[in-house]
Amino acid sequence: MRVQIVDPAAYTPPYDHALAGALARAGADVELVTSRFSYGPVPVGEGYTVNELFYRRSSREGIGARRRRLLRAAEHVPDMLRYRRVAQRADLVHYMWLPLPALDRHLLPARRPRVYTMHWRLPEKETRIARTLVRLLASMDAVVVHSEHGARRLEADFAVPPERLHVIPHGAFDYLTRQEDEAPLPAELREVTGPVILAFGLVRPYKGTDVLLEAFQQVEGAELWVVGMPRMPMDELRELARRAPGTVRFVDRFVTDPEIPAFMRRADLVVLPYRNIEQSGVLYTGLAFGRPLVLSDVGGFPEIAEKGAARLVPPEDPPALAGTLSALLSDRSAREALADAATEAAATTYSWDRIGEQTLSLYRDLLGPRR
Repeated sequence: MRVQIVDPAAYTPPYDHALAGALARAGADVELVTSRFSYGPVPVGEGYTVNELFYRRSSREGIGARRRRLLRAAEHVPDMLRYRRVAQRADLVHYMWLPLPALDRHLLPARRPRVYTMHWRLPEKETRIARTLVRLLASMDAVVVHSEHGARRLEADFAVPPERLHVIPHGAFDYLTRQEDEAPLPAELREVTGPVILAFGLVRPYKGTDVLLEAFQQVEGAELWVVGMPRMPMDELRELARRAPGTVRFVDRFVTDPEIPAFMRRADLVVLPYRNIEQSGVLYTGLAFGRPLVLSDVGGFPEIAEKGAARLVPPEDPPALAGTLSALLSDRSAREALADAATEAAATTYSWDRIGEQTLSLYRDLLGPRR
């Protein structure tokens, strides 16, 4: 079975490569069609090929952000048309992302089984982006979603027929735990001796970093590390940090894979105080490292808590978040129970080999006698 996994803009390289490797181990002939990732090396596995077909000019090093956007806009349609020829060698195409969905659905290759994985945060019903999403998903033969909550919303709000919806979990990023070139913490962080609360990943408004900083004003005896590249103005967050009685440290840059283990292993708690989400790569990084997790009660997050691997708090509720953080910081046995459940979940439900088999089974059903 010849499968192409397509992520034109390399939005989720860790997921793309983990799935490609899992499918290859399950017996598929896999080609990952993507672009060069602009922020550093990616975790290329064995058993599949990588074709960096998209955005060859705009993904080169040394290009400023504005010029990159302009070049990418100019390259997009020609590259999508060029991909149509490449797609002819696949039996089935699995799209991770389509950068311009309103346009891209008209540029997809000639009919062959199409799968789309729903990585987006689901928008509100009846918005313009929601209408675009409805039309895009209607052009797919199957839609993969990572949670039962997401499946219910896609059926109710986005008109995806239930027979086309397939809940296949997001996998734990265990490759991060076995890198040969792990980097140590920055020198100033290695000197910290007390408990550490970690908020990790791109800093965006929907991730509720401001909620966490307000909650941290009521937490004693710990430091808060906000680690990741900003995708929003940081002045308000820095002002909230200045009001906190404890130390808040910002590492406001892209953090490469070799640096991630040191941050994760040092964290006593990993916190995702999101306002709106279905699932999160940061969550599955925390699971892979067996970290105690504190999550907002939104989207698919409760399904992780049901396995005992996370503590839930109401979204946008700083006092509740502060209470949960303080309680866990003072209760080692509770943190250890969460960590043990996270480790177990990463090795079972959220194992990539299990996910590869589930995904390959979906492909077989779609191809039927053609396989």
